[in-house]
Amino acid sequence: MTAVSRALLLCVPLILFAGAGALYTPFGVQSDDEADIALSSLPQLPSWAAAPLPDFSTIRDTTERKAAFFSFLYPRIALANSRILIERQYLESLRGNAEFSDTELKWLANHAVRLRIDEANGSEAQLALLEKRIGVIPPSLILAQAANESAWGTSRFATQGNNLFGQWCFSKGCGLVPLSRVPGASHEVAKFVSPYGSIRAYITNLNRHPTYQRVRDVRQKARQNGHPLSGIAMAAGLLGYSERGEDYVKEIRAMIRYNNLGFYDKQFQALLADQSSDRLLELATAPKAQALLPGSGDAVSPEH
Repeated sequence: MTAVSRALLLCVPLILFAGAGALYTPFGVQSDDEADIALSSLPQLPSWAAAPLPDFSTIRDTTERKAAFFSFLYPRIALANSRILIERQYLESLRGNAEFSDTELKWLANHAVRLRIDEANGSEAQLALLEKRIGVIPPSLILAQAANESAWGTSRFATQGNNLFGQWCFSKGCGLVPLSRVPGASHEVAKFVSPYGSIRAYITNLNRHPTYQRVRDVRQKARQNGHPLSGIAMAAGLLGYSERGEDYVKEIRAMIRYNNLGFYDKQFQALLADQSSDRLLELATAPKAQALLPGSGDAVSPEH
């Protein structure tokens, strides 16, 4: 067990909270949504982002398994969020433009399609919606849902499809057929090349689907008030993620609290104490996953 893992064990309370298994969000994503749809200057993903899911079932100790699960996912969450912030920074640079170049209009159009925005390209209405939908999701919320939906990385959909959140797809052969699929249904559970692809698609889902409007509203209000993003608060917008509704929201919030996942929100905020272009580029191209872990002494850690 690495020193980082041992350190994380001290940060995560020794509380067993069994995941409810892989539940499914009733909204599909493209199963090949592995790469970021991005502006031309967004750097290439680091090679470690393509790593497959480890076999967490071989770790017998519950606390150690949870620490390993969080240690694997958190750097990928930080990577996805830092790349979204680069996109957001570029969007903000366009807000004052009286006119847009062809390249800028193409970028706006691509993101409008990805985030399901129908306003006129380059319009103030489009820019306002993009500003609301190009945004990060707190690590605590992502970690709790991933643990819940994938049974701590051990579900069939996680191990065979790198799908941590139960995202659906609707073309034949796009994923794995649920064993409990009702007769006449055609959906499958999407397969991803890597867990990073699943994380990126999950964030896109929360950022664009009407069912998760409240997630985005809570985030927008926090931004306007200058408050840090809270997984506990944003979980209020997940009523439609499961047929269990409010009980599901309560369970996700309980997982965040019991596993002290707010710790990762604070770590991510510290990582982004400097949000300059150079800093975001550094995070988005971190040479090792360990460089983004809490307590890492790597050069990617912000200076104090």
